[in-house]
Amino acid sequence: MPWKEVSVMGERQEFVRLALAEGANRRELCRRFGISADVGYKWLARWQAGDRELADRSRRPHVSPLQSSAAVETEVLAVRDAHPAWGARKIARVLEDRGQHAPAPSTVHAILKRHERIMPPVGGAPATQRFEKEAPNQLWQMDFKGWVRLGDGTPCHPLTMVDDHSRFVPCLAACADQQGVTVRGHLERTFRRYGLPDALFVDNGAPWGEASGERWTRLGVWLLKLGVGLLHSRPYHPQSRGKNERFHRTLKAEIFDFARFSDLAAVQRAFDAWRELYNFERPHAALDLDVPARRYRPSSRPMPEHLPEVIYDEGEVVRTVPSTKAYVSFKGRKWKVPKAFCGERIAIRPLDTDGRYGIFFAALRIAAIDLTTKQSVSDLSEQVSAISPG
Repeated sequence: MPWKEVSVMGERQEFVRLALAEGANRRELCRRFGISADVGYKWLARWQAGDRELADRSRRPHVSPLQSSAAVETEVLAVRDAHPAWGARKIARVLEDRGQHAPAPSTVHAILKRHERIMPPVGGAPATQRFEKEAPNQLWQMDFKGWVRLGDGTPCHPLTMVDDHSRFVPCLAACADQQGVTVRGHLERTFRRYGLPDALFVDNGAPWGEASGERWTRLGVWLLKLGVGLLHSRPYHPQSRGKNERFHRTLKAEIFDFARFSDLAAVQRAFDAWRELYNFERPHAALDLDVPARRYRPSSRPMPEHLPEVIYDEGEVVRTVPSTKAYVSFKGRKWKVPKAFCGERIAIRPLDTDGRYGIFFAALRIAAIDLTTKQSVSDLSEQVSAISPG
């Protein structure tokens, strides 16, 4: 009968003693103990060599020519311990960039698994459809990551900006709130260092949009004056800003999952150090394991010293929107404009249809006038784009 696991060594010792008895039929004993003749003779040889325990021995070979050296394993584990959220491909690329011996990613994965460094994957299935701008600064994705409560009880609202083409992060700020004036301050500092992007891609919440549903904000008007477009994602479709969403998961995995911060200053210090690492050292899977800085260059459009004023052609009908009332007068009637344009100069231009005019801020149409109706307030609410900015 087969040996019982609970008394395996006792069974082996009994077999050997019986097999060593004078006149023993060893092959018959092997059959009765449920083992092969080779196994039976192996136990006899070990017993005669002085092994009285007959315990299981490791089947691991004495020499493993394909196993990584201790030095390589130490290098792999050092990178992993410094960056616990990095996977095998990133670690292998970092070692290669340092000029060190870089094993294959599969080997790195085996080392991490052997040393119990493998963590469950974060997030759901990867996206199967992507868009990417052709050059840096054509589009930056900007958003607030979900707020985090700090040790002193105050909230931290991480403001993130990611260049769509290179994944370079020009700004990562620990903010106390999500107000437009806060965002503008960080944008000004970022624009002065990296120049102006062509457009920013944002969601529809504050400070990018008003709670009332009105599309334009003072922040958006300020960006218009700088020549920076403001593109809004489809409502309830955060996946259209996938790069920013993915960046937020990485930020959580590599910053907030491993530390608790006492105050905003401590978060900002961590952000500054990690942003440097992210841009210049951390391989990015979507860039074929290149780093964002190798694909990024600052914008050729510098931040102006003074905010440009909108200039209209001579002979155009120009009005200044009152600072306290969001309307302009035309043809004896008052016409509504978005309140974000209060205090700004606008132009009224005829459209193709008689009796209909557009209200423009520079080249952008922001409202409409229809003299054929009795209604004196006609606001043109710009519709949210239904597509991603591909």
